[in-house]
Amino acid sequence: MKKGCLVILAIVVVVGIALFGWVKGTYNGLVTKQEGVKSAWGQVENVYQRRADLIPNLVNTVKGYATHERETLEAVMNARANATSVKIDPTNMDEASLKKFQDAQGELSSALSRLIAVSEAYPDLKANENFLNLQSQLEGTENRITVERQKFNQVVQDYNTDVRKFPANIIAAIFNFDQKPYFEAQAGADKAPTVDFSK
Repeated sequence: MKKGCLVILAIVVVVGIALFGWVKGTYNGLVTKQEGVKSAWGQVENVYQRRADLIPNLVNTVKGYATHERETLEAVMNARANATSVKIDPTNMDEASLKKFQDAQGELSSALSRLIAVSEAYPDLKANENFLNLQSQLEGTENRITVERQKFNQVVQDYNTDVRKFPANIIAAIFNFDQKPYFEAQAGADKAPTVDFSK
């Protein structure tokens, strides 16, 4: 009887160690992926901040040439202030907070488009080296934003997949590893812009 108890105890210990190893490995894997989401979000914020930092210089350059475009300039600065005030904690990110962030950034993009369109009416502004440099930097930043958003979505997909897979979803539920939202295309992005050369 004594030998049988030792065998059962040994089996229980081995199963306990294996279960602990699995829980530990799964938990640490989820933590690693969650940190990846936070890191990717930091890069997204970084490129959006770069764009926000370029805007005052762009507005000041335009202001020197297009003084009666005050409403457009104010709209850009107000949209910038709104966009930079929306902060997201990547550990508690949800669809509503990401939508609020995207909406604010979308308003800023729209205001910037109107500002760039205003420059078409001012040949001296369009030829200004500082304006051209800022416009080029802004275009490059917009490309970086697209790249970082794509990377973020890839990292989130990887994380969300692990959170939902069985049996890791049990550990995810116990330790509150919630799914993260994705960046989505802006409204109207699925339609090609109309190009009219007749004007």
